Amino acid sequence: MAQDLGDRPWYGDWPQNVPKWIDFPKISLSDMLRESAASYPEDKAIVFLDSVMTYRELDDAVDRFATALANLGLKKGDVLALMLPNSFQFVITFYACQRLGMTATAINPTYKALEIKHHLNDSGAKALVVLDSVYAEAGRILDQTQVKHLIGTNITDLVKMSGLKKWLGKKLGKIPTGQMPQGTLSYKQLLATAPNPPSVEIDPVNDIAALQYTGGTTGTPKGAMLTSYNLVSNALSGKAWIGVNFPRDAGWVGVLPLFHVFAMTCCMNSAIASGGFMLLFPKPPDTMLEWAEQIQKWGKGTQLCMAGVAVLFNKINNTKGLEAYDLSPLTACLSGAGPLPRDVQMKFEEKIGAKVVEGYGLSESSPVVTANPFVIPEGHERVMGSIGIPFPNTDCKIMDLETGDNQLGYGPDQVGELCVKGPQVMKGYLNRPDETARTLRDGWLYTGDIAYMADNGYIFIMDRAKDLVKFKGFSVFPKEVEDYMFSHPDILEVAVIGLPHPKVGEILKAFVVLQPDKVGQVSEDDIIAWCKENMTHYKVPSIVEFRDELPKTMVGKVLRRVLKEEEAAKKV
Repeated sequence: MAQDLGDRPWYGDWPQNVPKWIDFPKISLSDMLRESAASYPEDKAIVFLDSVMTYRELDDAVDRFATALANLGLKKGDVLALMLPNSFQFVITFYACQRLGMTATAINPTYKALEIKHHLNDSGAKALVVLDSVYAEAGRILDQTQVKHLIGTNITDLVKMSGLKKWLGKKLGKIPTGQMPQGTLSYKQLLATAPNPPSVEIDPVNDIAALQYTGGTTGTPKGAMLTSYNLVSNALSGKAWIGVNFPRDAGWVGVLPLFHVFAMTCCMNSAIASGGFMLLFPKPPDTMLEWAEQIQKWGKGTQLCMAGVAVLFNKINNTKGLEAYDLSPLTACLSGAGPLPRDVQMKFEEKIGAKVVEGYGLSESSPVVTANPFVIPEGHERVMGSIGIPFPNTDCKIMDLETGDNQLGYGPDQVGELCVKGPQVMKGYLNRPDETARTLRDGWLYTGDIAYMADNGYIFIMDRAKDLVKFKGFSVFPKEVEDYMFSHPDILEVAVIGLPHPKVGEILKAFVVLQPDKVGQVSEDDIIAWCKENMTHYKVPSIVEFRDELPKTMVGKVLRRVLKEEEAAKKV
């Protein structure tokens, strides 16, 4: 793509002091950390459980862990899986992989055995770093994978607190812990390795830095191959988008999990790209008063930015007692992973005082593609209900749904498939050339999302990718849930759809045809209980309905559309 997109309709609403084009450096993520550590060695890089790690300490820990991994025989091109919540260990491990030219792939710690097995085997991971309290599920299938090195850690291993406090916390159940098998390598011991990582030549544009697993536009979990250039450019775009008045040493709030590319880029990588710090929460707080306390404490004297989803902002809106805290450090928020209702947006801004803008992205684009401006150009009005305009260096177009090769014009009557192009777009899907060819065409990423572009360049999503369900900001593909449910011995057929829900966006409903000899012997609650045992919480159907048969096409394909129409008719 040339360094000039030419005349684009969104340039008329372009935010002040944000460059339309950035000459992104072709550096590795490891180099990006090195630069920030050299420039701000004593500044805080990570705040976690009220414990601080400086840039000098982070860079040293990355060197140590990278050395330990190399001593195990791991090398450039090998894949390491992280099954960790937000923590010091997540950041250190991810960047240690970058230092060695390895590929990091993050697994949701709440995943069940079948999901973990697919992720490990599809990625070919040779090592797994896992939190002791979530190991049990991985332990069920680890002998069925290529993992050679199992590394265990506790959430508090690197937190600066007394040994007595840690012991009491574990004893009283306040600090989660779990049993690891004999022969597990200790994360803490590996981190004591003398720092001497091998010198590795990394190609930031072509080497795979991260495998981000996603359902893509088909629903089958697969690894989006993201390079350092993809991830660095997206982090630097975000840094520019937030504006020149955002302090260099500002904090990036990590309530969302780093294993999701949204937080990986808009918290972890953005913090390091700017020389600021990430304020990490091991999980979303049980009460947002805990969140408010941390915002007040660690935002003092600077500003904070937070990536969030509509459910999180709504939870904050409905929390009583926040007026007792100084939340003024939180000035900017980016909402993604699903639509942001206008009333949630307005109420949050009125209550907290921070500006929240809606953006859009995909795992395949590292992830951010578009966002609404934080600073509206003088004389222009704020646009509501839109996912915004393209990021620097990013081009977007709407293509005809039928042909896929006819670009549409502007306006709500020009609805088609949103396609994007830019430095953040992935290389392709791991070991899936056919799906890569369908999704990437002439450098354009065909998103599978249905949208139109207004004549001022603002983009409006009309519908998510076919059948995609959004539950509390999590993307759930019915096909994946169906695939897992088909492994239940009592299920003959199953179809899953999403139903609108006022509190969580959408819920899953599964239509199940039982094996003939199991009819009357298995209940709907039995099926749901099995799903909870075998799938992470947000993929579990809220409702199960038994059917004698499912509606199908002449060739036997289940018609989810008919099921959705039947459900909609019930409410008329």
